[in-house]
Amino acid sequence: MSSQRESLYSVIAWTAGMTLATFLFAIPARAQRNNGDYLFFIGSGFLCQANDSSTCPAVAKSADDSTYELSGAGTLAAQRKLVTAAGTYTHKSSGGDVLETGVWVASELVSFDSYGIAPGALTREGRALGPPQFGPKRLPMFSGSVPAGGLAVLRIRLLPVLGFAKNATLQVNCALGKVPPEHQVEGVRLTFEKGGVEFDEEISGRALFLLTRPGASAAAKAPAPEVDTNPAPNQVQQ
Repeated sequence: MSSQRESLYSVIAWTAGMTLATFLFAIPARAQRNNGDYLFFIGSGFLCQANDSSTCPAVAKSADDSTYELSGAGTLAAQRKLVTAAGTYTHKSSGGDVLETGVWVASELVSFDSYGIAPGALTREGRALGPPQFGPKRLPMFSGSVPAGGLAVLRIRLLPVLGFAKNATLQVNCALGKVPPEHQVEGVRLTFEKGGVEFDEEISGRALFLLTRPGASAAAKAPAPEVDTNPAPNQVQQ
């Protein structure tokens, strides 16, 4: 790969990363205005461990050993079949060479199967997910949200730095709650439309759904006691 192309990839990756960071912080407030919806994270945000590359990004592999690495976040409303999500991706060859990079945007929620809530999920193997500053007790932006497992199937559009946009189906699996035997492995799968290559093996990366439960938004303050502006006659000073 030429140095010019490498520089271009670096610039777009940085720009996409900044866009994703902004998106990550905008999502919680939006979702918590709609109790019963879900926030979800794919190999990003507080799921990432600085000393554990298997947490982020989420990686899916094809039969020819090439891979797609994806990070992202979004919200979904299962009953209304609505989704808002975006992220970044990198396509690599079996030898690890970067073939393509860009951003992805969700266009449709095909389905969502919930595995149920898992209140203790923010701590796994005796340690909190994410770096210390983003531990379970330091997530005010997600207050009132409950970790949950599930399988989301999304239609997405991949927008590469160079080349043409492509449509694909992204499967996001969070193996928490009552997980079916066939979905025990957490991660993502990617299938391209029009008979493209299937990246149907979850290699690494974490995914998490957060259910916005009733009462997640700030409770309304109790009305202040009324002040009697018309005191009884015996209270009026003569």
